[in-house]
Amino acid sequence: MHGAHVAYVPYGRCRKDGCAVKAVGPQGRGAQGSALAEPLTMPPAGRVAAYVGLLLLGAVVGAAGSLVQSAWVPAGVLLALLGAVGLFRGGAYAMGTRAGAVAPAAGWMISVILLTATRPEGDFLFAAGVVSYLFLLGGMAVAVMCATLGPGRQPNDPGARLAK
Repeated sequence: MHGAHVAYVPYGRCRKDGCAVKAVGPQGRGAQGSALAEPLTMPPAGRVAAYVGLLLLGAVVGAAGSLVQSAWVPAGVLLALLGAVGLFRGGAYAMGTRAGAVAPAAGWMISVILLTATRPEGDFLFAAGVVSYLFLLGGMAVAVMCATLGPGRQPNDPGARLAK
């Protein structure tokens, strides 16, 4: 049999030290536990710097997309959304996690929301039109799709993976 087995302890038949359920591998070896059971630790400084960089890059892509989508009306919105997709998917694959797509998406969202506000002088960057709404809603939809489809955590132990 492949995969980890769980040793079941019936209710009321616990040892003095508690009713601990132990995950056992296929040959009786202990299997690696869930990531939820691991203690929280601070990620390495390089990983934090990479996420901050992706957040800032997302803000730049959002600001550039805001300018491009209104400059070249038919193709500008497609170019802006393709740039966002490339950044979100690239961030997910570069970091190897879904958070790699969430960080640039958050930067994109912050910059775009800040740019939708009108200024005291009456200037605005987004006109009330189909193209602007397509950019705003399309960018949000793309961010959710890229974050959802990003690579998730996979166990490294070959015994914890499904057989092919």
